[in-house]
Amino acid sequence: MIDTAWTRRNFLKRGTTLASLASTAPLFIQQASQAMSLPSHSLLTSLAGVPQERVLVVVQLGGGNDGLNTVVPYGDAEYYRKRPQLAIAAPGKGNDAALRIPGVDGLGLHPAFSGMRELLDEGIGTIVQGIGYPNPNRSHFSSMDIWHTADTSGRDNGWIGRYFDNTCPGTPKAGAAIALGNTAPLAMQGDRSLPVSFEMPELYRWMGGDLGGDVESNWRSMAAPDPAAADTNLAFLKRTAMDAMVSSDQVRRAAALAPLATWPGGDLSDQLKMVAGMIRADMPTRVYYVTLGGFDTHANQEGSHQRLLRQVGNSLLAFNKELKAQGNDGRVLTMVFSEFGRRVGENASGGTDHGTAAPMYLVGPMVKPGVLGTHPSLTNLDEGDLKFTADFRQVYAAVLKNWMGADPDAILRKQWTPAPVLKT
Repeated sequence: MIDTAWTRRNFLKRGTTLASLASTAPLFIQQASQAMSLPSHSLLTSLAGVPQERVLVVVQLGGGNDGLNTVVPYGDAEYYRKRPQLAIAAPGKGNDAALRIPGVDGLGLHPAFSGMRELLDEGIGTIVQGIGYPNPNRSHFSSMDIWHTADTSGRDNGWIGRYFDNTCPGTPKAGAAIALGNTAPLAMQGDRSLPVSFEMPELYRWMGGDLGGDVESNWRSMAAPDPAAADTNLAFLKRTAMDAMVSSDQVRRAAALAPLATWPGGDLSDQLKMVAGMIRADMPTRVYYVTLGGFDTHANQEGSHQRLLRQVGNSLLAFNKELKAQGNDGRVLTMVFSEFGRRVGENASGGTDHGTAAPMYLVGPMVKPGVLGTHPSLTNLDEGDLKFTADFRQVYAAVLKNWMGADPDAILRKQWTPAPVLKT
């Protein structure tokens, strides 16, 4: 016999257990136990001054993107000495030469990163140089935890989750955050908020209706609001289930919308196209999270890195064109990061090993365009790796304060000077 009442707190704590009852619990409850449902506009509330219409899209480049071959320091001879095989040629020196960055001397872009170059040309792209943190960790898992928690111990909950914890009164409706993938990233998991996470919209639904008969109608009847039970735990579960039913319909309708722009195809493109559809459908989601892996280029980096950068650049460009066609580009800030860069010198396998500092990228009409910050020295190194020139939490602080309208000190557990990456 279970002697603990099913309170809201226990429901959150026991979410992982309830979600495992796949054969007996409806998928709506499974999803709700993990994410507490996706709200409609009327259910999404926040503290005064928090701009609900603004959206943040986070793009994670998993594996450790090689920043030196993405933003190419072609003006530094040390770059060519350390990378005799992998270095990208200076602009004008062949078909595979670096692309010039407007108004910047000595730095270019990988030739496959032309989508980012176009965003820079349009004045809506920003490269923030030398991003890292003290005592860098070169483990994928540990470093990613540090980025996700905004804590160098990596043992806190997620910084985006804390954003919702701090800006939504009561129990935050975690469906204000959506992650595309088979797992929800740590970054989005707070004390009282968890994101909705799914790989494909058609899977984000209650499967009980597939059984036929009266199963679906009975379930909808059971999940219907009961005014007589307001403020009870039963009413809480009913609201959770009903929110999940409504949200799954919204997500699938949004994904079915025909795009307004031309998309290049590929995993990241498909994810961002889905996000664009949900934004176009005016869903109340404030944060979307997408991931592209494959950046752990220890061997044969040249071809694989080229393909990855082409996909990233072209997908970001298509995403912006889609948002602009919708009239939503001014509402959406996109932030791109990877858990670390690569070592300055190439290795014997035609690749690069785990490093430290690397650039971040921001896209949207609200950014200060161009190349910001100081490029790390290629000679004054930390055990062969770049020394960071700006802390990633300064970028987080800028996004939280100047875009999301939140108190970054409360969320990041410490005062960080916001990086000057957004227009005032």
